[in-house]
Amino acid sequence: MKGETIFALSSGSPPAAIAVVRLSGPACVSALERIAGSAPEPRIARLRTLRDPATGDVLDRALVLFMPGPQSATGEDCAELHLHGGRAVVMAVERTLGAIERLRKAEAGEFTRRAFANGRLDLAEAEGLADLLAAETELQRRNAQALAEGALSHAVNRWLEELLALAAFVEATLDFADEDDVAELPADFTARCATLAEAIGAWLAVPRAETLRDGFRIVIAGPPNAGKSSLFNALVEYEAAIATPIAGTTRDVLSRPVAISGVPFVFTDTAGIRDETDDVIERIGIDRAKAELERADLILWLGPDGGAPAGAWDIETMIDVAERFPKAAPHYRVSSASGEGIGDLRQALVNHARQSMPRAGQVAVSRRQAELLRDARDSLGDIGSHSDPLIVAEHLRIARTAFDRLTGRAAPEDMLDALFGRFCIGK
Repeated sequence: MKGETIFALSSGSPPAAIAVVRLSGPACVSALERIAGSAPEPRIARLRTLRDPATGDVLDRALVLFMPGPQSATGEDCAELHLHGGRAVVMAVERTLGAIERLRKAEAGEFTRRAFANGRLDLAEAEGLADLLAAETELQRRNAQALAEGALSHAVNRWLEELLALAAFVEATLDFADEDDVAELPADFTARCATLAEAIGAWLAVPRAETLRDGFRIVIAGPPNAGKSSLFNALVEYEAAIATPIAGTTRDVLSRPVAISGVPFVFTDTAGIRDETDDVIERIGIDRAKAELERADLILWLGPDGGAPAGAWDIETMIDVAERFPKAAPHYRVSSASGEGIGDLRQALVNHARQSMPRAGQVAVSRRQAELLRDARDSLGDIGSHSDPLIVAEHLRIARTAFDRLTGRAAPEDMLDALFGRFCIGK
């Protein structure tokens, strides 16, 4: 709420060497005066004794920083208390801050939401920051870092400048038309629209960020007793699935995220697929397995030749066992027990998944961002087929609306709630 000052632990959960408590809002100075005696000079760390203003008890000896707005992380007055990182110390300081008038604990993502509201970052940068906080692989970190630092935002702002220039030509044409005069759009107007649409299309050609963020989904499928769970365990290098020679052991979907050579994957083990079963629970497992096949980026098929879904890799497993499904020309032959062929399969999966990830210098956008970019591109690309300036103006308006929604100039509250709810408290 406007006028309130918020605080929260912004470092990792205690115990730790140092705990950082952040404050943001108009009461930062008065809060520092209450617990630290005074606010230090802006952006200079000072060692202060923190006290409970009600009792005078010492809370901690801490470094105190004060960053006046608007040149701060949130655009408001901000402060940081660098405490000793024990649980009792953090709890005592938070309890004391909570007792000061006009102060309250922050909600999840509230610091970042205030930064967005105060123009310190736009929506695309905030989405990148959310991905950066969740990044677990180097590929995820690089892409999120680029978005958080404004790679998409800078591009959108350049496109918007060109769009506004194009719109000015259209407005001038319409103004002359109202005066019964004659005016035409510049000769290169359509070409400039097409060039702008092409620039937007280059961003759409990059794989989506969801694959990068959530992981390349690999589903292991086939009939019962094909060695699916054993292969799953070998690929994730952990005994996550129960593997036995008893048919129907796997009844449900089991997924595990793992990074291989810096590439994020989600491996999924499924129930054995067969047409006939009287077991109700097994039937549910089979239905769920088939649903997973629809979501897969790649299927590893362990069943007999001819039964693989389109695009699947045929895998001959249990090559050290006589009772197996022999295949005429599988993509790979492996033994989960001995490890033979597993390394080659893992490397092939990495190479294949990399094709669905952004290459060096590319930035992947999310599904939401891609939809808006597609709206803008299509509207600009369609301008060449229209001569009526009113229709051209409408196409430009649609493109501008898409840009505004990308950067948050026009964003629904429920979407903002969902985004900032992804952040932790204290960020």
